[in-house]
Amino acid sequence: MKTLTSAAAAATVLALMGGAALAADMAMGTKAAGPQEKCFGIAKAGQNDCASGAGTSCAGTSKVDYDGKAFKDVPKGTCVTIKTPSGTGSLTPRS
Repeated sequence: MKTLTSAAAAATVLALMGGAALAADMAMGTKAAGPQEKCFGIAKAGQNDCASGAGTSCAGTSKVDYDGKAFKDVPKGTCVTIKTPSGTGSLTPRS
């Protein structure tokens, strides 16, 4: 019984560490492993991965925070849950 409890505790710790690593990756702008999706409207000025409109030709060229035409790659399934002062992330460009 004690081994089962220890195994469960170890699994919980590893799961929490994985979540913390993902949060740290996102905060530092590094990419997490696994499937990614383009998330528009979440990048701070100069921190976009690429773009879809005028003034944001590619990585690091956005001029304003949370530009709806610039995107960042994020782990698949997380985009629309990311909150910014301008709303949530979008899977499609916004004007």
